[in-house]
Amino acid sequence: MIQSSLENVSTSPRRASVSALRGSAAGLAMMLALAVWPTPGSATAESAGDTVQGLYNSLLVTMRNGSTLGGSGRYAQIAPVIRRSFDLPFMARLAFGPGWAALSPAQQQQVTESYGRYISAVYADRFDSYHGQKLDVTGQQQNPYGLIVTSRIVKSDGDPVEVDYLMRQDGGNWLIADIYLDGSISEVATHRSEFVDILRSQGVDGLIAALNRKADMLTATNARAD
Repeated sequence: MIQSSLENVSTSPRRASVSALRGSAAGLAMMLALAVWPTPGSATAESAGDTVQGLYNSLLVTMRNGSTLGGSGRYAQIAPVIRRSFDLPFMARLAFGPGWAALSPAQQQQVTESYGRYISAVYADRFDSYHGQKLDVTGQQQNPYGLIVTSRIVKSDGDPVEVDYLMRQDGGNWLIADIYLDGSISEVATHRSEFVDILRSQGVDGLIAALNRKADMLTATNARAD
């Protein structure tokens, strides 16, 4: 079953807590990080942090109107923000694995669109209402794999969750290339480990269908992102 590590982030009272670190996903995260392309030194870390804070600001606006918007309405507002804040083609390629190059351009586009739709649906579901939560960028740091923007989500009960973002540049813009819960649980690595079984048993069409089904379930809509 496809599951995002972000699905375990509790931002409102009814949500579950962050899951424990799974060693296999953590090890795979380190391997995937080696595939991140080098980031040019000319762009400022501040602009990378702006990308994440812009995402958070948009989420807070949607959360404050969450009950009125409903799942499909939250998705409609969040999906464009996800598409401009995340490097979805890069993330989809890493999550899919070594068979990516064998796909046709049309298949690659379908996987990328379904993957982006799923991520948007996860955010629409997780960040569904506002009860005093705080979403803030706390800093940035360079590591061997690229630029990391650190952040903290403070839930309605005051419990903090550390969320780090691996950033890379595309055309001069800083985009999110991976997400790490508590500094260790890689979103892309988690997806890659789950996609393997689906691809083995159902192929690429089965993966696309599974991503769309999960997005439909999370948002109670069959609308597609433009």
